[in-house]
Amino acid sequence: MAIDTLGANALASNSVTSAKIADGAVVAADVADGSVTTAKLAADAVTAAKLADNAVVSANLSAGTIEGSGVNLGRRNLLINGAMQVQQRGDQTGLTDAYTGVDRFKFLSNGGSVVTGKQGGAGVSTIANGFPKSLHIQVTTADTSVAAGDYALVRQFIEGRNLQHLKYGTSSAETVTLSFWVKSPKTGVHWVEMYSFDSSKFNSASYTVSSANTWEKKTVSFVGETTAAIADDNTTGILVQWWLVAGSNYTGGTHPGNVWHTTHANRVPGQVNVMDSTSNNFYLTGTQLEIGSSATNFEHLQFTEDLQNCMRYYYQSNYGAQFTTGDLYFGRNGYVMYISFPTNMRANPSVTTCTDVSLPSGGGSGHYVVHGTGNYTDGANLHSTPNQFTMYTPQRSSSQPTKTGFKANAEL
Repeated sequence: MAIDTLGANALASNSVTSAKIADGAVVAADVADGSVTTAKLAADAVTAAKLADNAVVSANLSAGTIEGSGVNLGRRNLLINGAMQVQQRGDQTGLTDAYTGVDRFKFLSNGGSVVTGKQGGAGVSTIANGFPKSLHIQVTTADTSVAAGDYALVRQFIEGRNLQHLKYGTSSAETVTLSFWVKSPKTGVHWVEMYSFDSSKFNSASYTVSSANTWEKKTVSFVGETTAAIADDNTTGILVQWWLVAGSNYTGGTHPGNVWHTTHANRVPGQVNVMDSTSNNFYLTGTQLEIGSSATNFEHLQFTEDLQNCMRYYYQSNYGAQFTTGDLYFGRNGYVMYISFPTNMRANPSVTTCTDVSLPSGGGSGHYVVHGTGNYTDGANLHSTPNQFTMYTPQRSSSQPTKTGFKANAEL
């Protein structure tokens, strides 16, 4: 039989093996459409060189699958001002229960600890990810004899409506991972914690500082809270807090592991005392809380975006200064001024004016008068909405203008 006369029907099933097919014998025209399936592709068989330009579109990408510096992964950081760029208030001294100079980060203590909270320079500038700013907690009154109920914390409150995708209160509640850079004056065990306002439960994780006064990156994860949903509103949903000292009320038990619970004694066993000397300085930066069981590269935002996010909770007219110097001027004739906030604030803010304004002669008992509920009254109770507030300045007999400044506080 001639070679050319052998047809397909003359071949027994499975009689042609891969060894009988010459290299390059099967060309594209011999492959039926749809005949190459995923199972037939070896791992790593498809390289970048085999992808046509524009062949991969956004619909082909799973959430969180692209990482790397300079790539926007979709605003995954649940914390605001994590790079500590924004400091509207300037340095804040004598803190026991107040916001620090770095926006959105608050200090709280019980037992005598007092600190200055300010924006630190230098930061982690020598580290590849580059954080030139940090939160600097400087101990000014030490807690050297820690009582059972003592504590000191650095914390951030997260608004409930920004947390709905965590699916808390369901069996699908998301695990989240917190990563941050820390420089502590103490080696040993430190704790960071999440607190759910809706379930009144907490979940804490330890991290160990290996070298005192040295920047170290830490990463911890928290399982989702399945028993209570986070309210979809403008109140606090989750509180994230770094412990600096803790009395036996919080350290006397055994930590239960990565679970949500209500036993205070089991919260932070072994927590070192960062507050035991006025020589101590604690630094924090690069804080990121995101969905998933591992940390991705830090989500660096433009300064203007960080600032806008912070202004939802606090805004003052003279950025970055102690709130003593007025920067708004009004002429001697009376004015009603409607001042709009740069962004819609979380709630109707409490608006106050600065205290340094000297009265023009003939100006009466106050340098400004504010429009309240139907009455004009001296003082700080300005009429405000989340969008704006109203200020009234009376006519002056002097030619000296009125000078003032204001701050609007809608913090959680």
